[in-house]
Amino acid sequence: MKTIAITGVLGYSGRYVAAEAVRRGWCVIGLTNSAGRLPNPAGYELRPMPWSTQDNVLAGVDVLVNTYWVRFSYAGKQGGHAAFSHDEAVQNTRTLFAAAQRVGVGRVVHTGITCPDIASELPYFRGKAELEQALAATGLPHSILRPAILFGDTPQESILINNMAWSLRHLPAVATFGWGDYCLQPIHVQDFAELAMDEAERSEPSRIINATGVEAYTFRELWRLLARSMGLWRPILPVPHAVGYMAAKLLGALVGDVMLTRDEIAGLSQNRLAVPGSGLGSRHLSTWLQQHSATLGCKYASELSRRQ
Repeated sequence: MKTIAITGVLGYSGRYVAAEAVRRGWCVIGLTNSAGRLPNPAGYELRPMPWSTQDNVLAGVDVLVNTYWVRFSYAGKQGGHAAFSHDEAVQNTRTLFAAAQRVGVGRVVHTGITCPDIASELPYFRGKAELEQALAATGLPHSILRPAILFGDTPQESILINNMAWSLRHLPAVATFGWGDYCLQPIHVQDFAELAMDEAERSEPSRIINATGVEAYTFRELWRLLARSMGLWRPILPVPHAVGYMAAKLLGALVGDVMLTRDEIAGLSQNRLAVPGSGLGSRHLSTWLQQHSATLGCKYASELSRRQ
């Protein structure tokens, strides 16, 4: 039986990848800093992240799947949520790749992002590009999956889409940043997990896959689709980016979360969450919205709480 190590095995996408690995007969080791804080109902063997220990946590591992990243940088708050940053995430991931290189892991499957750019002013997309280069420099056989955004089995797992629905339920109008003609290609997290395991079982030296969903929508179309699936009607107002950011910041303060950042608005408007061509997977967002319309957006989904 081959052994696979998965970062974030108690979290979101890592949990789905681990379950898919078990279905395919792999032995799963979870790399996490959340042991004892998050449930481990599947009973995976848990090891600390390599930047948290000097132990050789990847010993005996055939394939490493990395889902670790942070959505935005956060300075933290005394008595509240811990700080994290893109720079820290880049350094930690480099440490992870170095650990894999030292023990000769057979393959690395790494989660990137659509449209990474080493010259970007946006730390998210620049950091992801830096890590693609760092992984290639290790010389390890690898696959890079580039998803845009994920949606999962429940609304609470699908933070962006759920919180758009929450806004529709609670606000008299919603907004696009500019005209909202930039696209998103969400992929279901189970489709992503199956792609990750397909790549874990490959032998090619290197592969890059745009792991986007089968449907693409402009931001304005996504608002309309959400509202229609929920049986609601709300005006969709085009607003300047600065106005939209201030509104998102105010709403975030009200719910004790970071709803959307300036960089995320810029990434959206630069059309970085979609790629040309057909997407992968088999699960349609439009069908998923119909299935979850009664509960979608009923409760706000906190990014900061999920990181604890």
